[in-house]
Amino acid sequence: MRFNYFGENNRSFSFIEKSKFFFIFSIAITILGIIVLAAMGLNYGVDFSAGSNVDVVVKSDLSAKKEEMEAYFKDSGLHDPHLTISATRVTMRFDEILTDAQEKALRTGFTEKFDKEASFEVNTVDVEMARELQYNALKAVLIASIGIIIYVSIRFEWRFAIAAVVALLHDAFIVISLFSIFRLQVNLPFIVAILTIIGYSINDTVVIFDRIRENMRFSKVKSHADLGKVVNDSIWQTLTRSINTVLTVVVAAACLFIFGSESIKMFSLAILFGLVCGAYSSIFIASPFWLLLKKGEKPKAAAKTPAAS
Repeated sequence: MRFNYFGENNRSFSFIEKSKFFFIFSIAITILGIIVLAAMGLNYGVDFSAGSNVDVVVKSDLSAKKEEMEAYFKDSGLHDPHLTISATRVTMRFDEILTDAQEKALRTGFTEKFDKEASFEVNTVDVEMARELQYNALKAVLIASIGIIIYVSIRFEWRFAIAAVVALLHDAFIVISLFSIFRLQVNLPFIVAILTIIGYSINDTVVIFDRIRENMRFSKVKSHADLGKVVNDSIWQTLTRSINTVLTVVVAAACLFIFGSESIKMFSLAILFGLVCGAYSSIFIASPFWLLLKKGEKPKAAAKTPAAS
C-alpha cells in the first residue's frame, strides 16, 4: 500500500498560480551564484588544478597532531600543504608539483615522525592535464544535456525538452554555487555527482511530464486556464511519489556522507544538495515553465466531423 501525504481534498495550494514566486526565487539564486562564482571561483582539487595530492593511510589517529604536522611541513622546506586529517587517513594537497626528492623526503620524514607503518599514494596533475580535465567535464555535461533534449523531444515534445533541461541546469548550477560559497573542494567525484544529479532530476521531471500527457488525453482542454489545472493536478498526483523517492535517496546519500571514506564525502555532499534541488525544480520549475512555453502556442483547429450522407 502506498503512503500518501496528501488527501484528495487537501489540494488548495496551486503550484501554477504561485509559480512566479518560485521563478523569482530561482532567478535570484542564479544571479547570486553567478556573482559568487565570478568573485570567488571554485576551490579546485588536484584533479582540476596543477599540484600534488598525497593520500596517507595511517594506523593511529593523528587528528590531535594537526598543528604539529603543519609546523613540521613549514620547517621542513616542503611546500605548505592543505591538510585533511581523519582517524585513519591524512590527505595533503600541495599547490605545486612535488619533485622526486621532495616526495622521498616527505615519505621518510612522515614515517619517522608520525607513523612508521603509514602507506602513501601520490597523485600529480600538471597544468595541461588539469585544463583537459576541465574541458572534458564541461563536454560531458553538454553531451548529457543534448542527449536529454533529443530523448524528451522524441518521447514528448520540444517544449518539455527545453523545460527539463532548464530545470536540470538549474540544479547543477545551484550545487556548483553552493560548493563555491562554502569553499568545498571540486574534483572528479564532484563531476560524477553532477552527472548523477542530472540523471535523477530528469527522471523525476519526466514522471510529472508523463502524468501531464496522460491527463491531457482525458481532459477537455479549451483554454490556457484548463491546461494550467491539468498541470497542477498532475503535480499533486505525483507529489507523494516525488517526496518518497527523494527521501529514500537522501537517507542513502546521508549514510555515505556520514560513514563513507574521505574520498567520497564531497561526492555524497554534492548528491545531497542535488537531490533537494532536483525535487524542488521538478515540482516548482519544470512543469510551470513548460506551461509558460505552451502559452505562446496557437490553438489547434478542431477537427471537422464529416456530414452524414
